[in-house]
Amino acid sequence: MNKLFMMLSFIMGVIVLASNYLVQFPIKYYELEQILTYGAFSYPIAFLITDLANRSYGKIIARKVVYTGFTIGIIFTLFFSINFADLISVRIAIGSGTAFLVAQLLDVQIFDQLRKKKWFVAPLTSSLIGSTIDTFLFFSISFYATGIPWITLSLGDLAVKVFVALLMLIPFRLLLGTVKDSKA
Repeated sequence: MNKLFMMLSFIMGVIVLASNYLVQFPIKYYELEQILTYGAFSYPIAFLITDLANRSYGKIIARKVVYTGFTIGIIFTLFFSINFADLISVRIAIGSGTAFLVAQLLDVQIFDQLRKKKWFVAPLTSSLIGSTIDTFLFFSISFYATGIPWITLSLGDLAVKVFVALLMLIPFRLLLGTVKDSKA
């Protein structure tokens, strides 16, 4: 389990770093710059990792993956992408950390409560609720009163997260056979 735990935690950290970096760049095609950033595409993968850890080892280990991945992600973010002279950059770090922890820990708890339902109910429900909470916490903390259109960005971001959460059901289902189902 240690090897898988470390791999999931490291991937989680990389996703945190990538999402924190990519959220700074709006998509400038098809007039989407007011409603969508590239970070919307990477972050939902964090829910897949949390849900796989939860299904495999239960909520206690899933929480450890969240905390370890968060720590790795924050260290990476501080090293690679935070400009402490830029208030927006600092707010992104605070918003990201707050939203990530709240949403991922909520995901773990919801998934655990729904684990005995049909295979898709727990990952889909927990990811959708977690994504909604994450999106509005992150964008409000990071961009409120900055002049950045955070409400429209958050709605566009959430729409992509919902779409990606649906897509993540495919690898989740495919990987179900390779992980043990914890009763924890």
